[in-house]
Amino acid sequence: MKEGNQRILMLHSSSDLYGASKMFLLSITSLKNKGFQPIVVLSEEGPLVHAIQKLDTEVHIQKLGILRRKYFHLSGLINRIKTISAAKRYLSTLVKERKIDLIYSNTSAVLVGGWVAKQNHIPHITHLHEIIQSPNWLRMFLGKIINKNSNKVIVVSQAVKDNWIDQIVSEKITLLYNGIDFQYYQQVRDDILDELPEVIPGTIVIGMIARVNHWKGQNYFIEIAQLLSRNFDHLHFVIVGDAFPGTEHFIDELNETISKSGIKEKISYLGYRKDIPEILNTLDIFVLPSILPDPLPTTVLEAMASGKPVIATDHGGAREMVINGETGYLIPHDNANRAANIMQDLIEKKEKRIKMGIAGQKRIKEYFSIEAYLKSFSEEVTSLVSK
Repeated sequence: MKEGNQRILMLHSSSDLYGASKMFLLSITSLKNKGFQPIVVLSEEGPLVHAIQKLDTEVHIQKLGILRRKYFHLSGLINRIKTISAAKRYLSTLVKERKIDLIYSNTSAVLVGGWVAKQNHIPHITHLHEIIQSPNWLRMFLGKIINKNSNKVIVVSQAVKDNWIDQIVSEKITLLYNGIDFQYYQQVRDDILDELPEVIPGTIVIGMIARVNHWKGQNYFIEIAQLLSRNFDHLHFVIVGDAFPGTEHFIDELNETISKSGIKEKISYLGYRKDIPEILNTLDIFVLPSILPDPLPTTVLEAMASGKPVIATDHGGAREMVINGETGYLIPHDNANRAANIMQDLIEKKEKRIKMGIAGQKRIKEYFSIEAYLKSFSEEVTSLVSK
């Protein structure tokens, strides 16, 4: 078979358009640019499905038995076993009918791809976007399965590699930073100020964009906002993002926290949004307040590409993205008073915000370019299917 004409079965853990899903789209583009034929299977309908179809790529909907914490009980585990068994049958049939040459599984939550690849004697790539600290038994369990069933494991940051290296053979691991289309964010001129009537001229807008869950730090962001609001009257805070299906209670809890914060008139919760570039264009400062290590948050790359200084908690992949004191600041993940004190410098100095934003754009072009990602990803796939 001519190199590049191979069929690649691509599996992903969600159908949203958050960070890992955006990179999934880029991975599809990378393969199509090299003549590969991606065939995608997702567990559910969602905005990602339509985005993939716009790339003229075949999409199938079949529950893949994605691992979520909500299934960590007896009936939930039984459900996952049954769902994964059905997915194995479905994918094995697809592999044989479509003569699949390689299976690619995006995130550690997709285990079924490795088993199907092993069963059908074809290579398998796992792309890890997550850091799992606890429970440790889960990290060890997933790591052993991924190591056994993967020929290659791509990690999005050194922090991710460090998290899995004791379970996955180092020779299998390749570090590949996510990439972003820098020019796309440079061309944005619109903002969303018309949706924020509370924002008057002179107001500094500080925002975060992330899934609403127990560790992305929405509550920590609000705690910092409360402290900053004691010293500055001209601040407004924006929170963007929704919850995973089935965890909508996190949104209810967030709205309640905002309501009881004492500064609810200074906080706008916008929910899920597609106009991320316009939202970033509205912000003066971007914050990623994750209280657990974030692997390589795409929103940080987007904020840097938009020329915004980035405040991020000092752990995980953020340490590899943000140059402390140059493109933004790294703050503690568990000390709101210290975090607020660090952020005051940017609130008080507009020229520093601008300088850091420009430095962030330069760093994006040098280390996190879309061109580098597209080239490197297709090379990783080619190295397996051409053997």
